Amino acid sequence: MASGFDALVELVRGATFDDFLLRPQRSVIERRDPAIIDLSCRFSTNITLKRPLVSANMDTVTRAPMAIVQAEEGGIGIIDRGFRNGDIEPQVREVEKVKRMQHIIIRDPYAVSPETSLTEAAAVMKRMRAGTLVVVDGDRRLKGLLTERDVRFVDTREGLVSSRMTPVHQLIVGQGELSLDAAERVMVEKKVKKLPLVDAHGTLLGLITAKDIYRQERLPFATRDLHGRLRVGAAIGATGDYLERAAELVKAQVDAIVIDIAHGHSVVMTRAIEQFKKQFGNVELVAGNVATADGVRFLAERGVNAIKVGIGPGGGCTTRLTTSFGVPQLQALVECRQAAGENGVPLVADGGIKRHGAILEALLFGGDTVMLGSMFAGTEETPGDVVQKSVMLPDQQRSVKVPFKVLRGMASIQAIRDRLDVEDDEVMDLEALGAEGTEVSVPARGSVRPIIQDILKHLCSSVSYGGAKNLAELRTMFRDDPQRYLIKLSSSSKRESYER
Repeated sequence: MASGFDALVELVRGATFDDFLLRPQRSVIERRDPAIIDLSCRFSTNITLKRPLVSANMDTVTRAPMAIVQAEEGGIGIIDRGFRNGDIEPQVREVEKVKRMQHIIIRDPYAVSPETSLTEAAAVMKRMRAGTLVVVDGDRRLKGLLTERDVRFVDTREGLVSSRMTPVHQLIVGQGELSLDAAERVMVEKKVKKLPLVDAHGTLLGLITAKDIYRQERLPFATRDLHGRLRVGAAIGATGDYLERAAELVKAQVDAIVIDIAHGHSVVMTRAIEQFKKQFGNVELVAGNVATADGVRFLAERGVNAIKVGIGPGGGCTTRLTTSFGVPQLQALVECRQAAGENGVPLVADGGIKRHGAILEALLFGGDTVMLGSMFAGTEETPGDVVQKSVMLPDQQRSVKVPFKVLRGMASIQAIRDRLDVEDDEVMDLEALGAEGTEVSVPARGSVRPIIQDILKHLCSSVSYGGAKNLAELRTMFRDDPQRYLIKLSSSSKRESYER
């Protein structure tokens, strides 16, 4: 590590994000535009993001809708493990929804046979939210396509798929593997929106849709795998059904597994990583949480691909209140980065970020990405129902109904109750679990997408103020000479800077 960055260790002892300002430098960019300023970063050893944002694996933050938006905007979402112990299918289904959202070629489109009843086919469309089903025989030879339009206004209680499908001889079909550009040319020329691909024997190879081509072009920063599908991660625990859960998630082609426990520097984590590595050695593995140099070295030595840093800084976490253990997040990031090395295992800065400017600090002081939960809370894409609550308007002395959603830490009593299926346990039994989280109501708001876009705009502004061309360059400049940037704040300057 650079000697300048080493000097940070003492400077940040006991400090967190609001203890510093960054001194502005001469700007070298003309436009603060996220479309032209490189904000790319490492999420893990083998996954690079074009935006350094990760949505938290909380059951009131990230399910498929949130993960889809995060990936489309260049980050990644981690599907929570807040499902009942042993109930693995719901989490797998959330991962599958993300993986099926976009493709270059849909290798496993939803399929039925010509002899399938229209009732069953319509049910598949509704259950899978699929607008098109490929029709194949027992040897997966293409026989036709069935679309929503084919069954619209039709009594599906009678008849078979063969009676309503468009047969293969009436379809425009691609022969062999086609590039996206070649497929687009065929679809434009033939004026079709769907192009099945078959081999020389008529066996189905995949399906290309105009919608997927449009999405590939419209979302150039999206986080995609080699097949053009959106990337997504999923969390597991370190005991119980964690290996069975991991196996099903891997089958669903999840891109990263996060072993997420409150204290990642532990014998429980040692055993979990060892068992995981035996069965899933090639799967991208993120582990945490830790907040010390020893914790980072402990996990890095066990071969994880990324490490979550943060014990107690999150808004829904009460660990520091209930145990008095933790490390101020800025100090934790610096010490953990020093232990990991400049180009060592990537660090995910998890917690303590309450304003957009703190995101940049987390990235400069040690994080490769930031994990956000409360910043995305209450949006349309978060799980949970909207409830109306009465709020008093003090200036008008009257109450109004305001929509709210729940945000809760994954170590809260409510989250533990749901996850462990212990509704019938006595109150004292639940208290014995040692909850370290809270549940709060947050105002409901619109889509998370404009929130992400605002964050990215502010990150670009930070790059400009820092005198760099891109995020990576700003990080290097800062770590080479942090004293050039840092201003330690007094209590009055904190109020001037951050109290509004």
